[in-house]
Amino acid sequence: MKFEKITEKASHHQALETQTVEQLLSGIHQEDQNAVKAVGEVLPQIERLIEKVVEQLQNGGRLFYIGAGTSGRLGVLDASECRPTFGTPPEKVIGLIAGGDYALRNSIENAEDDNQQAWKDLQTHQIGSADIIVGIAASGTTPYVVGGLEKCQENGIPTGCITCNPNAPLAQVSDFPIEVVVGPEFLTGSSRMKAGTAQKLILNMITTATMIRLGRVKGNKMVDMKLSNNKLVGRAERMLMDELQVSLQEAQALLEEHKNVRGAINAYKK
Repeated sequence: MKFEKITEKASHHQALETQTVEQLLSGIHQEDQNAVKAVGEVLPQIERLIEKVVEQLQNGGRLFYIGAGTSGRLGVLDASECRPTFGTPPEKVIGLIAGGDYALRNSIENAEDDNQQAWKDLQTHQIGSADIIVGIAASGTTPYVVGGLEKCQENGIPTGCITCNPNAPLAQVSDFPIEVVVGPEFLTGSSRMKAGTAQKLILNMITTATMIRLGRVKGNKMVDMKLSNNKLVGRAERMLMDELQVSLQEAQALLEEHKNVRGAINAYKK
């Protein structure tokens, strides 16, 4: 099947500069709903990737995201939230962006054009066949990402991807491709919009489902979260009060002693 760059096709919405704010918001919201629908249509692809991620992490491997621009930032964001949310070591889920950390806040557009750099970046983490690398690129053509996955495949390292164009070059170097086709953007070519929305939804699914399967959640609670601010401490106190039927004072004492929710629950039940 022919590769078609749908993410670059002209918007279905015309003369945007003549529209009222209400009309603009209505159009953007309509396209956002298309993104959610598109994610729903690729749940089997997402499931296959997650099953492989769980397998790799259960066996001591790590999950890496690689991307450029918006896609890279979304990968770094998802990776960075795993430690506070699920209590994972920071090296368990790692996000790499073309251009390095500077590119998180600044546009370095040409950083994505080097098809060798992602492999160099990954090698600094001593990656191997126990790990899994997920490339994120709305276009599915970003050299940084495609080149990185290509080298991973050559070296026997499992690969997955998230792209918004069908039959993209990125999918051809991915063992577990996710092709979420959201259609043309509201603002032509601005894939930070609904393509980015779809990518974020899928990233949420990957890490949340993976961590649940790895036992990092009890019931529907984040029992391994890091108690790094007052809001999270308050949430932890409520979890203990609900789970153990104890008073606020007892919950506070348990947290003071055990420093996290899971440890407090296990100690109390013993």
